[in-house]
Amino acid sequence: MSASNHASAFVLPATDADGRKNLVGLSREELEAEMLSIGLEKFRARQLWHWLYHRGSTDFAEMTTLAKPVREKLADAYIVARPTVVKDLKSADGTRKWLLRMPDGQEVESVHIPEEDRGTLCVSSQVGCTLTCRFCHTGTQRLVRNLDSAEIVAQVMLARDMLGEWPAPPDGRMLSNIVMMGMGEPLFNYDNVAKALKIVMDGDGISISKRRITLSTSGVVPMMERCGQELNVNLAVSLHAVTDELRDIIMPINRKYPLRELMEACRNYPGLSNARRITFEYVMLKGINDTPADARALVKLLEGVPAKINLIPFNEWPGAPYERSTAKAIQVFGDIVNNAGYASPVRTPRGEDIMAACGQLKSASLRLTAAERAAIANVIAEKDAALAS
Repeated sequence: MSASNHASAFVLPATDADGRKNLVGLSREELEAEMLSIGLEKFRARQLWHWLYHRGSTDFAEMTTLAKPVREKLADAYIVARPTVVKDLKSADGTRKWLLRMPDGQEVESVHIPEEDRGTLCVSSQVGCTLTCRFCHTGTQRLVRNLDSAEIVAQVMLARDMLGEWPAPPDGRMLSNIVMMGMGEPLFNYDNVAKALKIVMDGDGISISKRRITLSTSGVVPMMERCGQELNVNLAVSLHAVTDELRDIIMPINRKYPLRELMEACRNYPGLSNARRITFEYVMLKGINDTPADARALVKLLEGVPAKINLIPFNEWPGAPYERSTAKAIQVFGDIVNNAGYASPVRTPRGEDIMAACGQLKSASLRLTAAERAAIANVIAEKDAALAS
């Protein structure tokens, strides 16, 4: 399925079983239109926005700046929905993973990673994934559907619920940064992702700056410029190989958008400068892409692009076809890239004990059976064929 028609696919019903519409995920203009449609004044939308996104309220009865008849009218017509938390797992390193069930029963995962100076939420954009990146467990699952804007925003809101951050705490947020690096390819669901991120960035609500939001793409070249122009968030590119021959294998999307086109799109990304660099993600696969020659080729590939390289030790999952590079190989690789003038920190794996590390989302901890391995192979073959069409 192409980038152009992904955003309109897999659309959810607009109302719940009682005919009430979810207010989460609506733009300011849409919220104003809803107020007018039920006979309320347009300014009620501003009041609701404050309660939804600054106070985090889910109950109209709590919205005391609105008269009681208004609250009752809103409750009859609308809901403020959150996903259901199916599992709440906490790692020994403080990482927290939530398995979330959406209204139609589909499930996705969000991960909160606490650090000394920040707290980052990894947000999903799709149920499953279109792509078949060979090192990523999410890529072994079929794409079920896109998440709508409400479901994307709601991941942020629920995380703040769980962290007790309504309204924002005065001594610094535990959720200060967002990375669109969860399940799915964000640029294949761009319209919903963009709508959600604009709500998250709004200064009268959740108010997370675009400088603290990073969108990660596997390289959907046609959408990259639009993302930069309209959202101007930080861009991360899943690179993972320095030749088309290897990237075609481990990231089949490269067959549609090869490295030459991808790197050109990176060079033209709006707002790019030495102060605003693209982050290139590079998973370290033992004996596959981790040699000194690969490091030197990476340096050459990045020429002319203000860049930072995140070296990611491969995080294993059941049935994974690769192994993690040795610590020595990662160090030698990183030294070569760093000495060429590119920052190349090694990303410390977080949440491995709860399968919350990069590439592990929505996975099982059990060894796969032969039938399960065959099923995964069939899914990969189907998605590769669809990508090629």
